[in-house]
Amino acid sequence: MSPNPPKLLVLVGPTAVGKTEVAFHVALALKAEIVSADSRLVYRHMDIGTAKPDRRMQDQVPHHLIDLVEPDQQYTSKQYERDARQAVAGILARGKVPLVVGGTGLYVRALLEGIFEGPAADPAARRRLLETARLEGKAALWRRLLEVDPEKASRTDPENLPRVARALEVFEATGPRMSDLEKTRQPLGLPVAKIGLARARQELTSLIGRRVEEMLNLGLLDEATSLVRMGYGESPVVKNSLGYQEVLSHLAGEISLERARDLIKQHTRLFAKRQMTWFRKEPDLTWMDLTGRSDPQDIAAEVCSLYHQSGLSKDDHAPGLIESR
Repeated sequence: MSPNPPKLLVLVGPTAVGKTEVAFHVALALKAEIVSADSRLVYRHMDIGTAKPDRRMQDQVPHHLIDLVEPDQQYTSKQYERDARQAVAGILARGKVPLVVGGTGLYVRALLEGIFEGPAADPAARRRLLETARLEGKAALWRRLLEVDPEKASRTDPENLPRVARALEVFEATGPRMSDLEKTRQPLGLPVAKIGLARARQELTSLIGRRVEEMLNLGLLDEATSLVRMGYGESPVVKNSLGYQEVLSHLAGEISLERARDLIKQHTRLFAKRQMTWFRKEPDLTWMDLTGRSDPQDIAAEVCSLYHQSGLSKDDHAPGLIESR
């Protein structure tokens, strides 16, 4: 056991793996406060579809970066960096442990490593770049990025069209290459323990299916209907969020409820795969295989033990647990 555990504990993993309940018990044990690292929990009125921590949890453990903005407002990763660092500083000042929990890898990276302040999005430039990709193919756009910013291109998936287009958009708007701008980021500079939760693919698939059924039973359709009534039905945040986009299609008469149910499960499985792809690349991440384990208090006790141990493994890699088909 280390007499001086890290200042910061980060708990990540794919959707439905069990982060929320485990984090709640970890927070109780460590007298920690939770900092959400979920890109959808910042939005108000989106509770069921985002699996937001329930009132019991929020009453017993302070939660930060939840319900910050309305669903029609933009919230960037740079804003998250600022808000999360302020939350962490406040928690440390109170003598508590900041427990960062979520599945949005970019948010975790923004908090720990910083994120550069890029130019505002240019819709006209983005449309032009996407039109080029449509006419000439994604590879053509990536090759253009390779010419102007080979370092960024080498770290960008040629199939990730939004990211390729954004890098070119930044270069055309500012002149400096995105790879150079990214080097202006300021790391948080605190000792951190990073723990990832994972499960076997089949088990995670089952848990995802169970979660979707629970969301529908809790009133996801009513929540989506309420969002439409409040004028948020056309918000990109709502329309592009898992669960809401499929339910909105059903409410518009485009698909049946059963089809919406199946699509939510399918899209969530794919999302979980993308999350794991991201987290597998994260350095200094210690993995816990939760396959077959269902007691969040037991899992939380192990997380606390890992947190207190010194010399967390620097070479662990994510197990190949949820390869989707």
